[in-house]
Parts: sequence; C-alpha cells; structure tokens
Amino acid sequence: MTRLIPAAERISRARDLIQQARQIPVPPTTGWSDFSYVAQVRDVLRQARDLIKLIGYSAGASAELKREAAQVNEEIEQAEREILHR
Repeated sequence: MTRLIPAAERISRARDLIQQARQIPVPPTTGWSDFSYVAQVRDVLRQARDLIKLIGYSAGASAELKREAAQVNEEIEQAEREILHR
C-alpha cells in the first residue's frame, strides 16, 4: 500500500525537483543539443509536474494550496524555458 503524501509536502518536493533540474550540469561539448541532457531535465520536471497535477482537482485541498500548486506549475514551465530554450 502506498503512503499518501500531503499536498503541502508535494509542493515542497516539486520545488526541490525544479531546483534539482536547474543544477544538472550542461555538457561542455554539445550543450543544449545533447539529447541525454534534455531528457534528464525534462524527466525531473515531469516528476515535479506529476507531484502537483492533481492538487487542483482535490476536494480536500484549500484554495490557497490550489493557487500555490498552480504557481508551482508556472515555475516548472518557466524553468523549462530558462534551462532548455536559451
């Protein structure tokens, strides 16, 4: 049986994953055109999205948590643009 993670902890973990994606080192030779680098970054950001994607639909989450989850989703999109689309 899986353990339920509270919404506030999911948001915190998602922000940690965003930071982790920013800290993935850029390959010196090929840079952003390296497919494994792009795949690593997108995988970490996907994990962050998966953590928060259902918070907005949860009846038990407060309006404040739902707004914060939406804000984290925007942070994920912004991080992807900053990291991969330079």
